Amino acid sequence: MENVTIIGAGNGGVTAAYHLAKNGIEVCLYDNPKFSTQVDAISDSGKIVALSEHHGEKMMLSGSAEIKIATTDIKQALSFSKNVVMVCPSFAQEIFFKDMLPYLTSEHRIVIMPGNYGGLVLNKMKEDAMMPELNLTFIDCISIPWACRIVEPGVICIMGLKSFLPLSIFPKENTTSDLLDTLKKLIPIPIEVLDDPIEAGLENINFGGHPLLTTLNMGILENFEGNYNYYRDCCSVATANAAAKMDEERLAVGKSWGYSLRTELEAMNALYDSSYETVYDFNRASTTHVKINSAPASSKHRYITEDVPYLLVPCYELAKSKGIRVPIVESCIHIASAYNGENYFKTGRTLEKMGISQQ
Repeated sequence: MENVTIIGAGNGGVTAAYHLAKNGIEVCLYDNPKFSTQVDAISDSGKIVALSEHHGEKMMLSGSAEIKIATTDIKQALSFSKNVVMVCPSFAQEIFFKDMLPYLTSEHRIVIMPGNYGGLVLNKMKEDAMMPELNLTFIDCISIPWACRIVEPGVICIMGLKSFLPLSIFPKENTTSDLLDTLKKLIPIPIEVLDDPIEAGLENINFGGHPLLTTLNMGILENFEGNYNYYRDCCSVATANAAAKMDEERLAVGKSWGYSLRTELEAMNALYDSSYETVYDFNRASTTHVKINSAPASSKHRYITEDVPYLLVPCYELAKSKGIRVPIVESCIHIASAYNGENYFKTGRTLEKMGISQQ
């Protein structure tokens, strides 16, 4: 039987543990002792429950699944399986990886959801730690497979599931048929293998929809405390036009680095098996996204604190290295930095942090 260790017990991590266990894979779920609420609840009950209905909306993949181990012991977690799926905010990747390093072997494969250039950053951390003998394999996914939420400790709801999941394998020479077979078991939807973590980072569909729409709507988001549907209510004709211009900047950066990227609309239609004619139509009517009746309530939400420093800043840096202007991306970073009193140009994921030389 295949087994897996899930690192991170947030919305995506608990859902990953549930779905993979439901598919017959033995699961160890880990989180840091400081954030043990989910792990403690699941350890006590021995299972995760997925609701069939939530707030009057029908959910997917309902039922319960037994979890083999739920722990806050990182050594125990990494000894459980060579297959590791890290599902956490990008800012936590380095924190988790620092704790993981002493217990990792060259047999470990680390799937990162979402990657956001994480494979490059974690590989550089390994090199900086003077561990050349440690030949790790990093798999950067552009997102997570599920639209999901934790309802209460050990209880989730799954609103939707992507049709497939693009990902990269780094170093590329570690790609084997055995690895691909394992990934097809660990990722419960079809996969698409991209060239490298840079392409995977640029293909993340959160790029425009999250940080730009959140930035443009911050006044109403804060004043109404996020009590409405983000995708339907924050996307207007005008904001969709701005997002389209921002997407053109991303596509230009990708082209300068040799990638033929999907447009935001192409990606969303492909991932959710839909055929909307505009991004505006998708956000207003997507059957998956209209179920999520919530929105960011402040500038400290991950749509800003994760997507700006870990998606927009790398794009800006990749553009700058090729002499390309990305004024909307740059403006969004400046505004988000002003919102939170932080210079995301410095604290975000720079080429130096990714181990990429200026070209």
